Amino acid sequence: MLASGNTSFHPASFILLGIPGLENSQFWIAFPFCVMYLVAVVGNIIILHIIRTDHTLHEPMYLFLAMLAISDLVLSSSTQPKMLAILWFHAHEIEYHACLIQVFFIHAFSSVESGILMAMALDRYVAICFPLRHSSILTTAVVVKLGAVVMVRGLLWVSPFCFMVSRMPFCPNKVIPQSYCEHMAVLKLVCADTRVNRGYGLFVAFSVGGFDMIVIGISYVMILRAVLRLPSGEARLKAFGTCASHICVILALYIPALFTFLTHRFGHHVPRVVHIMFANVYLLVPPMLNPIIYGVRTKQIRDRVIRACFGKDL
Repeated sequence: MLASGNTSFHPASFILLGIPGLENSQFWIAFPFCVMYLVAVVGNIIILHIIRTDHTLHEPMYLFLAMLAISDLVLSSSTQPKMLAILWFHAHEIEYHACLIQVFFIHAFSSVESGILMAMALDRYVAICFPLRHSSILTTAVVVKLGAVVMVRGLLWVSPFCFMVSRMPFCPNKVIPQSYCEHMAVLKLVCADTRVNRGYGLFVAFSVGGFDMIVIGISYVMILRAVLRLPSGEARLKAFGTCASHICVILALYIPALFTFLTHRFGHHVPRVVHIMFANVYLLVPPMLNPIIYGVRTKQIRDRVIRACFGKDL
């Protein structure tokens, strides 16, 4: 479809290269990615099934965990099937609108995932600092509203990405040197001034990720202060234990996400293969680790998984 301009157009499709620099190894690299994706899908479905069927788990922490599992399923499934098709079957072509849809889902649900982690930090803060009022402050209705706000924020903030890009002319080059469509990667193919798009991207990154990290940081500072005031060492250890899994999940999401974000904008000397691998890790490892971390660290879920597998508590 032709667009305004003599040398620019909207291509019918883009070409995703996969992992440039590792072309000879891509077939074998796909196997660990496939295993991680299967673990992410199966693990998160198990988490959802346990929370849905056990009414004693219909509490704020587990409802947020269910939201996180749904977000993980969408986030990983928006990229991994196509990436595996590229690595195994050389299916490098992706239709133009499918690419924009992938951009939308990746960024929208990355925002949702970040918002859910922020809500979970607030839940831990209320549970530890105001234990007697926890159930009255974070009612089911409040949890649902927080989840709705996080979802709407992700959808509203990210929708302009696709709208603005779809109205811009593209250069003849249609090669994206990675394994999925991402806003900055698509923007580099545009034959027009993209300063507004880049500026909006920075605004979204700081207004979503920055805000969420600030709230998470403040929540854990307050939690740390409250825990250190506890008179019993056993109580302090138990309080730290309830937060350990959440901290691991936060680090698993934000460290590769920050690396990918900064590399896209400032890491011109970072080897491309390193950047691409981190970009894949950012979208696959957190969805894989979340059910494992919560399954191991959360006694209620761990006991139900063991009971389902072995028919008894161990």
